[in-house]
Amino acid sequence: MWVRTRAIVATSLVLAVIASIGVYLVVRDVGDNLRLPIAGRSCTVRADGQVRLNAEQMAHAATIAAIGIQRNMPERAVVVALATAFQESGLENLAGGDRDSIGLFQQRPSQGWGTPEQIRDPRYAANKFYAGLKKVRGWQEMRVTDAAQAVQRSAFPEAYQKWADESEVLTRALLGDATAAVACTVGRTPVIRGDAAAAALTQSLTLDWGLPGATSLAGLTGLSVPAADPRDGWRYAHWLVSHAHDHGVKRVRFADLEWTADKGTWSRVSDRKAHDARVVAEVFAEA
Repeated sequence: MWVRTRAIVATSLVLAVIASIGVYLVVRDVGDNLRLPIAGRSCTVRADGQVRLNAEQMAHAATIAAIGIQRNMPERAVVVALATAFQESGLENLAGGDRDSIGLFQQRPSQGWGTPEQIRDPRYAANKFYAGLKKVRGWQEMRVTDAAQAVQRSAFPEAYQKWADESEVLTRALLGDATAAVACTVGRTPVIRGDAAAAALTQSLTLDWGLPGATSLAGLTGLSVPAADPRDGWRYAHWLVSHAHDHGVKRVRFADLEWTADKGTWSRVSDRKAHDARVVAEVFAEA
């Protein structure tokens, strides 16, 4: 029995050592670019593929996509921008980084990207990235990682390519090429409520998309946005769901589909009070 026990212990130790070596080799080979699964994810994006993000990441992805369209950049530019932000910050607005790097794209004030305060603004950072990308000759024909590297000049020029697939899924959804593709579970404890939430939501939507002011809803706290076609409608609807957590969005409706914060999913609605050509959003009322 003693011999068998020693044999079992020895075997367990060998397996543990092998596992440890395996982890070490992965970390050694991938280094700082290793991305582990993100805990507390609350948004799922499905558009010929699937991506899961937390509420902060989802909101930043939606803003990056909207700014690209506002600048009349092609969809490919949005893919490159999202892949860059994935790699540089994990789609989080970081307060710092390597040397004086800041924000979603880890842009450096010392390299002429702007002041620290400016770079911390996701809209400013996205605009600066797209402006830099536009200056790269032939970027449309480049691989995602080559186009990103031409702007970022990273020490890891191949690192952006691993985010190309996820960025393409997000781009298809956020630019309205898929129906009911962004679903977030945000619960019933919003960051902001009532008139303040409606005002902040309207302002953010206007700034991200460059739209004229949305109209307020009669009898409800929220907004209504005109959509020229279904694609525009899903762009705005997906943006609203993406920003549900930070803007207190309770419900979003477009055509005959509705997302609610309570369920965190899209479902078909029978009473179509909202006109098909408008996206309607309702925020949580004052407590």
